[in-house]
Amino acid sequence: MFRPCIDLHEGVVKQIVGGTLTDTGAGLMTHFVSTRPASWYADLYRRDGLAGGHVIMLGPGNEAAAGDALGAFPGGLQVGGGIQLGNAAGWLEAGASHVIVTSWVFRDGRLDWDRLRALVGAIGQKRLVLDLSCRKRGREYVVMTDRWQHWTEMALSPSTLKHLAAWCDEFLIHAVDVEGCCRGVDLELVEKLAEWSPRPTTYAGGARSLADLEEVTRVGRGRVDLTIGTALDLFGGTGVRYADAVAFNARARAQGQ
Repeated sequence: MFRPCIDLHEGVVKQIVGGTLTDTGAGLMTHFVSTRPASWYADLYRRDGLAGGHVIMLGPGNEAAAGDALGAFPGGLQVGGGIQLGNAAGWLEAGASHVIVTSWVFRDGRLDWDRLRALVGAIGQKRLVLDLSCRKRGREYVVMTDRWQHWTEMALSPSTLKHLAAWCDEFLIHAVDVEGCCRGVDLELVEKLAEWSPRPTTYAGGARSLADLEEVTRVGRGRVDLTIGTALDLFGGTGVRYADAVAFNARARAQGQ
């Protein structure tokens, strides 16, 4: 299934090449800057029945735009970027279906179980999405944090995903090496996620055509959803028509997928 996204940078909807967003801003590569507000996209997704998409705040200055998007599609969007124990409940109250967390539950490259327990205790497992976006190192896919700048000590594996599944409702996993590049999806990673993940999982990174959505659905055995960003005509892309992605979901639902 197709899951939509709204990526926010400096309060504006943008499409950015994965891994080029740094603390200094140097080297940032941007594919698309929208003239429409985040709420326009959220309302479109609402009208087309595309629940389960994510709003990602890429750095500070995005809170108002994210709040507007959630208000336009209450209960239909997940929100991530700077989420931690002190603000997670507030974002849920603002209309997010789930909060997405990565960096805050890691410290010094390791998962901080005390932080994860505290967060789940505050908002509940069913409202949490763990973002385990990763880069390939050798034969392993290793989780990245802090705008994908820092390696952790956690590699994706059947045991890792099984253990973490007890603490979240879904996983969101960007393939950082191909994110925002429109060079094709990492089907090896998709296949592993379908085999390993006990929770609903959304993959993002590299999608360039509707054929990629079909292939992810096939290789992922219907257990892995796909986010399409840069290639989508909504974001200035030419590879995928938004209307075709919506139609794909409608066909999948009709077939009981």
